[in-house]
Amino acid sequence: MKLYSFFRSGTSHRLRIALNLKGLTPEYVPVDLRVDEQAEAPYKAVNPQGLVPALTLDSGETLIQSPAIIEWLEERHPTPPLLPAEPEARAHVRALAAIVGCDVHPINNRRILQTLRRQFGADEAAVNAWCATWITAGFDAIEALLAQDKARGVFCWGNAPTLADVYLIPQVESARRFGVDLTRWPLIGAVDQACAALPAFARAAPLAQPDAAR
Repeated sequence: MKLYSFFRSGTSHRLRIALNLKGLTPEYVPVDLRVDEQAEAPYKAVNPQGLVPALTLDSGETLIQSPAIIEWLEERHPTPPLLPAEPEARAHVRALAAIVGCDVHPINNRRILQTLRRQFGADEAAVNAWCATWITAGFDAIEALLAQDKARGVFCWGNAPTLADVYLIPQVESARRFGVDLTRWPLIGAVDQACAALPAFARAAPLAQPDAAR
């Protein structure tokens, strides 16, 4: 397999975590978003949408969109599971992941921030404030949901990482990058610490990627 990834991409980060948790180590193919390599013809031939990540299977088929790829991973490589066994618990974990994947990350991603800068003249302070607004809204909700879970373990749900942690940790990294004060969310901070102790998360971290040194 080949993983097309950018070290600082949140969607790439979440997929790297999921691959590591499943014990899979695809060939790493860097796509440099800093020079818009994702918009050039060679990568557009891999993913016509021009976004990372993409995962090319040994069969030659390429999967795109991190939620779809992670679902494929869960179906093809069910052990260890990223979702609990009970339907209600699965719904809860999916909801935690969706707060990040649907409501926070999409309006804070690179394309949106470039549009704020180029079309609306936003400076870096304004961009950081924009990101902080939506991260704060999402993290406030996640923190409240974690507090309501009386049986919560050291991770977002229970004592093993799930899809919720796979989505949350890259957003925590993004929050740090945009200067958001994380002390407001002690439960999220505790989850972050628990995940950081696992090799699967440590190996997936942005600065641990080969293209981080470029």
